Amino acid sequence: MGLNAARGRQSPGSREMSSRVREAQKAFEKDDLEASKRAHAEKRTEEEAFHRRTVGKYIGDFVFGALDGIITTFAVVAGVAGASLHSSVVLILGFANLLGDGCSMALGSYLSTKSEQQYGERERKREEWEIERIPELEREEIKQIYRKKGFQGEDLERAAQILTSNKKTWVDTMMLEELNIVREEKSPRMSGLATLAAFTTVGFVPLLAYVAALLAPGLKPVTFPIAVGTTFITIFIAGSARSYVTGKRWWKAGIEMTLVGGLAALAAYAVGYLLGGLAR
Repeated sequence: MGLNAARGRQSPGSREMSSRVREAQKAFEKDDLEASKRAHAEKRTEEEAFHRRTVGKYIGDFVFGALDGIITTFAVVAGVAGASLHSSVVLILGFANLLGDGCSMALGSYLSTKSEQQYGERERKREEWEIERIPELEREEIKQIYRKKGFQGEDLERAAQILTSNKKTWVDTMMLEELNIVREEKSPRMSGLATLAAFTTVGFVPLLAYVAALLAPGLKPVTFPIAVGTTFITIFIAGSARSYVTGKRWWKAGIEMTLVGGLAALAAYAVGYLLGGLAR
């Protein structure tokens, strides 16, 4: 069980959305022209730029790994609670989910990032080869691309001349305009580690009450209600963090993921309740 299907593929641009762009979006939503001007004019510090180039690249992996982790683990908890099984079953299945599904998610993130980069590198080499071997056809493709953008006559010829005068610019243009591939400097290994760290740490929240009950047996009668409360608070917080990736308003993103988590938990609880007799 996971959120990969609902999560979809995030473009590199959305995953690395700068704070300036987010401020411009907020200004648009509020119809605030002055805020929009400030967002366009404001210069960012080198420290923030470094943060976006490094930590910011993996925010998407961390956020979605956290949401996958907490929702899948809570689904296990809800299923066991619905079947009225012993709390030890929650811990066994819960930790099995954290380790097994967490590793699967991390490897998936690693392989996905690596495959995208390998594909981009292969296509870039192909474009470079074509520019070297058949420049006249590649130059005509540039013209076709910019003709569709409205360039005509001398303006079209001038644009094509400028873009094809530098090989790197020429290749970059073909990669973006023809293939819709944006070069992304991102470590597949760090992407996988960010997913694993988020999945296991945030995914542990639904199990926290059951672990605490081992040390304080008096909590056993209320472990599930405590798990429900802590889980949905955490899902809302983690869901709100999606606004960094998607650009949605934080409270809308939080409510949306809380509803998704609730539906997943309800389905798991119902299955546990209906099939609980099989375990007795």
